[in-house]
Amino acid sequence: MKLALFDLDYTLLPLDSDHAWGEFTTRIGWTEGEAFRQKNEAFYAQYKAGTLDIHEYVRFSTAAVRRQGPEAAARAHAQFMREVIAPAIRPQALALIEQHRRAGEAVAIVTATNEFITRPIAHALGVDELIAINLERGPGGWFTGEIAGTPSFREGKITRVGQWLAARGLGWADADATFYSDSINDLPLLEKVQRPVAANPDARLRPIALERGWPVLELFGAQP
Repeated sequence: MKLALFDLDYTLLPLDSDHAWGEFTTRIGWTEGEAFRQKNEAFYAQYKAGTLDIHEYVRFSTAAVRRQGPEAAARAHAQFMREVIAPAIRPQALALIEQHRRAGEAVAIVTATNEFITRPIAHALGVDELIAINLERGPGGWFTGEIAGTPSFREGKITRVGQWLAARGLGWADADATFYSDSINDLPLLEKVQRPVAANPDARLRPIALERGWPVLELFGAQP
């Protein structure tokens, strides 16, 4: 199988959707203003540094959604898509996805952002296959704040892509894969695939990509 894998945040989007969702929930009054913003920024800094505890972060980032319930969450996410995500979708990202699709490659997004935030974004990008952090659901069917299964984060992305392949009767040996990512956190999967591409790479990934001779793709310019 020829496979094109894409990270999402700062790879296909010029923003971090998880962080942006947190800012959005503050704007609509779901979170506690400056105290939430400071904690959200601290988690984001940990992510960029490669030190994030993904389980702790998911509990924090889903707390507002869990309090509001499914109907309010769906309405808020639709507003988030209109006001934050749709304006951030760039034609060059859509063209890159289409380039691989026209080449006959299977296309999938592999992200460490949770499924609630990213499923509608993947649809907006025209990508049906999404490997994201799956959220555990309790007896009532709503999110508990815990992660279900292996989180698609760091080495977990290799595990989750392997599971995705296995569900199709394939293994890593059958995958002729390209992976685009901006993040040092994705170094394990970049090292696993045949064609790693550093897309809008962060300050820690860029020198590694240059040293190893990986292609460096600038879709949006340097990260903030």
